[in-house]
Amino acid sequence: MVCSGLFLLGMDLTVLNVAIPELQTAFGSSTGQTQWIVDAYALVLGGLVLTAGGVTDRIGRRRAFLTGLVTCGFASVAGALAAVPWQLVLARGAMGAGASLIMPATLSLLTAFFPEREPRRRAIALWAAVGGVGGALGPVIGGWLVSHHSWRAVFWLNVPCAAAVVALTLLVVPALPPARSEPVDLPGTVLSATGLLALVWAIIEGPARGWTSAPVLAVSALGAGLLAAFGVWLRRAPAAMLPRHVMRREVTVPAAALAMMSFAMFGALFVISLYLQGVLGCTPWEAGVRTLPLPGSLIVGAGLAALLTMRLTHRSVMAGGLLVTAGSFVLLSRTTTESGYPHLAVVQVLAGLGAGLTAAAGTAAVMESVGESYAGVGSAVNDAGRQVGATLGVAVQGSVLATVYRDRVGDALARAGLGGLAPAGRDSVVTAVRAGRQAAPAVRHQLLSAATDAFVAGLSRSAGVAALVAVAGAAAVWRGLPRLPAVPAGPPPDRRAARSGAA
Repeated sequence: MVCSGLFLLGMDLTVLNVAIPELQTAFGSSTGQTQWIVDAYALVLGGLVLTAGGVTDRIGRRRAFLTGLVTCGFASVAGALAAVPWQLVLARGAMGAGASLIMPATLSLLTAFFPEREPRRRAIALWAAVGGVGGALGPVIGGWLVSHHSWRAVFWLNVPCAAAVVALTLLVVPALPPARSEPVDLPGTVLSATGLLALVWAIIEGPARGWTSAPVLAVSALGAGLLAAFGVWLRRAPAAMLPRHVMRREVTVPAAALAMMSFAMFGALFVISLYLQGVLGCTPWEAGVRTLPLPGSLIVGAGLAALLTMRLTHRSVMAGGLLVTAGSFVLLSRTTTESGYPHLAVVQVLAGLGAGLTAAAGTAAVMESVGESYAGVGSAVNDAGRQVGATLGVAVQGSVLATVYRDRVGDALARAGLGGLAPAGRDSVVTAVRAGRQAAPAVRHQLLSAATDAFVAGLSRSAGVAALVAVAGAAAVWRGLPRLPAVPAGPPPDRRAARSGAA
């Protein structure tokens, strides 16, 4: 039941990716407006999830879970009824706010329901698998809904699903008392939320505006400054949102490694989807179906992690999973225009196995280190890292791909005397290939070859970046995590109380 809410959250992250052409047609929206319709969800989720984790521990986990579901349900209705782009942007942002409560609440509820280590690890493996599968199936579900109904059906689908999960949660999930009684850390909430929102905004806007543009640099500096102030506040606040005894290497190292895994995985999935549509000529629905090997193998990898962590350390399983993931991206970097779908299927199987191993073992490492009283905070640290990593991965790998593609396709077309290709074709392989297939026979082959060769060159470069990040994550885990299992951290003893007691 708890994981069903996480599935909806993961699906909503990616379900609109295949509906971009339909949204532009329906609203006559610009590329920037459409990008914000898609990205508003990730922006608000990434910016608020850390704050939501602290709130979850204080107001109760079931209450936070239900509040998030109800918020997503009403926001989905608003999205389905939107008449202009800004209404859809606000609706997606509200859905992200609800999701920021759902994500940490699901994991902290599992921690409370499974106090023993081995059952908890199996539950966390299921949690990691469901979240990954929801994100991977988003394009499949969205592609089918857009092809058979309209983009509005993507929002209407959420309403009965959220209502059913709310009803079953009230019947099945017991109400647990708040894990922490101290008041909400308002200064920490403001600093962390605004800092993360600014950082995620800069990550999303970087490829479109330019990483060195004044707005991106200014907002990046603002986000970094606010997060630095948040770090100073954490060391001084009497009841900080992220207590110092929680932020130790047993938590921060696996959280950082999970961020690196998300960077590699989500960026590569974005690039693979473009390859399927641009080079192999798949429709959005066909491209979504052809990404199914990834969630299937991710489930297997998460299940293997639950078994392997009974015999091996989290460090070994995480490092091994990241190396498998890196190997899949090395293989992806060898893709050519003639590779075909079987090559991509092998890449996805390896990537899913590695991601499942890493996500399940890394999440278990974080949650076992923080203890049950701080489960919401631990989950939020885990989730914030993964969300920021995923957003950064799509932005950076997409930017690398776009830069290489534009340079290569421009040079190739100029050499062939076809430099007049529309700017949209020089920016998008899908547009260029469509133009090539509609061109006169005399230039068709040159257009198609120029576009696909340039795209594959960019794909190879972006996959290399993903592989390097995954290897860096494996090295960080191996060097940063201790060999022995972590012992849950508790708050430091009150020395003044101890002295008075001794007196």
